[in-house]
Order: sequence, then C-alpha cells, then structure tokens
Amino acid sequence: MTAHTYRDLLTRLDAWFAAARRDAGGLVPCREGCTACCHGPFDISVADAELIGEALDRMPAADRERATERAQALLARMRALEPTWSSPYAVDALGEDRFDRLTDALAAEPCPLLDEAGRCGIYADRPLVCRMIGLGMRTPAGRTIENACPIQERFPGYASLPPATFELEAFEEVELACLREAAARRFGDPERWGFETTIAAAILTSRHPERSEG
Repeated sequence: MTAHTYRDLLTRLDAWFAAARRDAGGLVPCREGCTACCHGPFDISVADAELIGEALDRMPAADRERATERAQALLARMRALEPTWSSPYAVDALGEDRFDRLTDALAAEPCPLLDEAGRCGIYADRPLVCRMIGLGMRTPAGRTIENACPIQERFPGYASLPPATFELEAFEEVELACLREAAARRFGDPERWGFETTIAAAILTSRHPERSEG
C-alpha cells in the first residue's frame, strides 16, 4: 500500500461529500475558498503530514516560503503556551486536556496554508478532517458524526440536514493500513500509526527539521 492509496481513499471521501452535497439541493455552502473551518490548530494523521510535505515540494518557492514562515510563527505561539512541547510535536505528548486548551487559545489563528485571498495552498492534498467538515455522517454500524461546520446556523436549512450515509468502517480499515505504512516511512515503526500532529508542525518538520524546535 502506498501514499497513492491514501490519496485514493481521500478521493473516495470527496466523492461521498460531492454526492451528498448534490442531494442536499444547494443547502451546503462548503466550497473551496470558504475558510470558516480553517482556523486554530487541530490534529492530523501521520499520512496527512506526509501528503502535506509532498504538496509543499510541488509549491512555487515563494508560496512555500510564505507557508513555512506562517507555520514558524504559529508554532512559536504554540510553544509559548506549551514550552516543553518539542519535535515531532505529537498531540499525545500533550494529552487531550492540554491540547484542547492550546486549540482553544489559538482558535482564531488562520491555517498557515491559507493565502492572502483565503484560498488553501494545498487544497487537493488537504487533510482528511478538512474533507469531512460540512456534512453529518451516518455509518452502516450505526455511528453518527455530527456536522462540525462552525457557521452552519447562518444558512437556512443547512443545520437541519440529516446525516449522509458513508461506509466509514470499511474506509477505516484501509485508512489504518495507510497510516501504518506512513508511520513506517516516517519513524521506521508501523506501530506508531496513531501519531498525530498539527499542520504547522507538519510543515516545519517537513521543510526545516533543524528549525522546528524554535
């Protein structure tokens, strides 16, 4: 299994979102350029961090440098709140409560990958969580994941949309294999598949490992 497989997995998620959005008859406002959910640090997987690194490699040099500078500034703010947090900036090194306090304190900070016009610089390679926000999800096993869009109440009918069915359990089986392979590539240990970090940390540890401590 390769990074290409993880991209295929994300494409499957995108297809579900697109179909559910069509079925909703124009009630879902999510689109490229909307940045309502693109603020504050949040956790991303080891596979997402890998895709971010690959996307940065394809960026024009000036855009890549701007994203790196923004990531450096945001990571410095995170380190000011959590001085002992260090590379590779694993979320579980802080624990849930401390990470929640960190994200709450920096909830208004824009993602370092947004450009001046509010567009995502790596939209095709954005993390999995970015693709799930905007619709509720119902799975064959009976799980329900609520729509996490922070502005859904602003749009008539949007917040009351029923969750759309998605075969999440089957999706997660393939995702786990992808995470294990990404962890093996990054850490030499597939058992670190549960590693999570933030976008800013992923940018810095990908581009300038020697600067990721500052």
